[in-house]
Amino acid sequence: MSAGPRILVLGAGGTGGYFGGRLAQSGADVAFLVRPARAAALRERGLRIRSPLGDAELQVATVTADALPARAGRPPFDLVVLSCKAYDLDSAIEAVAPAVGPDTVVLPILNGLLHYDALDARFGRARVLGGLCFIGAALGADGEVLHLGKPASITFGLREGNRDTGVLAALAAAYAGAGVDHLYAPDIARAQWIKFSFLATLAAGTCLMRAGIGDIVASEGGIRFMAALHEECLSVAAAEGQPVPADEAAIARKGLTRAGSPVTASMLRDLRAGQRVEALQIVGDMVHRAQRAGLAVPRLEAAWSHLQVYEAGRSEG
Repeated sequence: MSAGPRILVLGAGGTGGYFGGRLAQSGADVAFLVRPARAAALRERGLRIRSPLGDAELQVATVTADALPARAGRPPFDLVVLSCKAYDLDSAIEAVAPAVGPDTVVLPILNGLLHYDALDARFGRARVLGGLCFIGAALGADGEVLHLGKPASITFGLREGNRDTGVLAALAAAYAGAGVDHLYAPDIARAQWIKFSFLATLAAGTCLMRAGIGDIVASEGGIRFMAALHEECLSVAAAEGQPVPADEAAIARKGLTRAGSPVTASMLRDLRAGQRVEALQIVGDMVHRAQRAGLAVPRLEAAWSHLQVYEAGRSEG
């Protein structure tokens, strides 16, 4: 893909390292915007991916914030991929801003939907594309990208008001070349709400109960609780004009109530580690959308209160 788009990926952590690394593996023109220490480590040891879908050891291009303004103009980047935690959005916007030229488009693959208002305000809606991903990934002790489990997919598409520059078609070709599960979605808003309604249910339920799906549904009333929580999220999607198709809702419901399932939200893993969580951006945003629509979502509200108490205690500690 030597003649393909010039791509900048923010960060080389679990998510950015995996999906950006797979692009590099395909031969795409990719650079990673990273801190100096991470840049030095990548120069020394390369980007290493450990995955049940195939390991990789890659020499990749890096750029640090101080060098980005000069690097961005030779030639300009065509695509900037944002893969940060949703609560780091403000600093992420400032970091990538020098790389966003007149013809650059931005692809966020963050959790939730709240980030679009800020991105549209800074870069203009026309150049902010729609995206999402499913993956469990983290950095190992030696800086390697650890893909946890087998699911690893990325979905992207044009939002209303976007101009088709051909970048997403090239991105799809690159991921196809790397063997990555991907979808160039004709209706990205629908795909986003399918994920958001599932993720908000999973995060709210597993964090509130401090347990995986299997343990929750094994309790008396657990299946009813998760089903009702999912219905609350589906009602918000419908109120937002993006009803989740019945077949997709059934697939999600099966995963959210599967006996013996070890699945938890990554938010619960962060919470157990005492780390910051994407509470506002996932559960809080879903609650606020419900409130604006006049919907009763008592289970979501309980989870949102719980997460606020956790974050307040964490900041006090």
